[in-house]
This record gives sequence, structure tokens and C-alpha cells, in this order.
Amino acid sequence: MALATRNVGSAVNSNINVTPMVDVMLVLLIIFMVITPMLQKGVSVDMAKVNNPIPMPDADKEDALLVSIMRDGKIYFGTDVVTADSLTDKVKDRLANRIDKRVFIKSDARTKYGSVVDVVDNVRAAGVDDVGLLTEQRKQGAFASPPPVPGAGAGAKGAK
Repeated sequence: MALATRNVGSAVNSNINVTPMVDVMLVLLIIFMVITPMLQKGVSVDMAKVNNPIPMPDADKEDALLVSIMRDGKIYFGTDVVTADSLTDKVKDRLANRIDKRVFIKSDARTKYGSVVDVVDNVRAAGVDDVGLLTEQRKQGAFASPPPVPGAGAGAKGAK
């Protein structure tokens, strides 16, 4: 009788199957892509872009008072549409029991200047101590000056 040899170890597959991991990662990516826009407070506004913005971390707090001015002149206090005249009363109501009397204003980059001035004036009339004008950081390289052209200096020489 001969001894039977088993060759079980040679049939083991040592490759990692990454397909289930990729499936899970794609599902997580889709979930985050759907949830992220919902995390934004207030109304979506295309704010003015500047090179040196002042960071205002208090604007991201949950109890921050945000006034948004859209391109067409609509004014939002939080997510509620308000008129410029009723904004003063609504801000006064919200500031009644607060120590920090700060309101943040975010305006569309193409909003008429007069609309922004009216909103700032109405917010100040409500007794607000600090008004923060929110902007966005301009991406590096945007509107950069073109590189100098070689040979085109200040003292260009001409033929005599």
C-alpha cells in the first residue's frame, strides 16, 4: 500500500481580491458626494474671490447669523427669503439674547453694490457690533501676470 500525499498547500491563492474593497470605496465616495452639498449652511452664493482673505472661523459655527445676497438682489437670512426692510427686525429678534452680536454677510460677486450697502445698513441698524463680509480665496495662478518675454526689455535698441 502506498502513502497518499496531499498537495493542499500548492492550491492556496495568495493574491488579494481588491474588487470588494473597490466596490465599498465607490459606494463611500458616492455617499460623501451626495452629503457634502447638504452640509453647507444657508444658500449657495458665488462669492467674490480675493488674494488675501481674513479667516473668519466663526462664520462656520452652527449658531452664526448669515445674510446672503443673491445676484438678482434677493436677500436670505439663513435660508429664509426676507426683504431689506424686514431684515432689521429679524436680526434684532435673533440677537436679543446673544452676547456675540456678529452677523456675516456673503454676497454674490456680481451683486449690485447698492444692494450690499443697503443690507449692511439694515444690519447695523439692528444694533450689530461686528459685520463680517465673507469672501473666498482666489486659486493660486488665477489672473497671474504672463511671464516676461525674453529680449523685450525696457531699453529696446533700434537700428540707427
